[in-house]
Amino acid sequence: MRILALAILAIGTISAAAPARAQTYGGGYPVCLHVYGPVTYYECSYTSIPQCNASASGRAAQCVVNPYFANAYQDRPVRRRGAY
Repeated sequence: MRILALAILAIGTISAAAPARAQTYGGGYPVCLHVYGPVTYYECSYTSIPQCNASASGRAAQCVVNPYFANAYQDRPVRRRGAY
């Protein structure tokens, strides 16, 4: 019984030590700036492609459409009570 408990504890410790991956894109803006370099990252804080292109000018960067923005503000269906 002790071996089983220690095995479960060891597996739990090893799996908790692995870093969790975050979502690459933020969901709050429709356009993201993909910056290339030693550290590649996405900066999602632009409302339009031209605005992003102005920031990307002269840098190793590219503007991309945020694939998570379309569902960020999707309304939930309205539940109606008593309408039978």
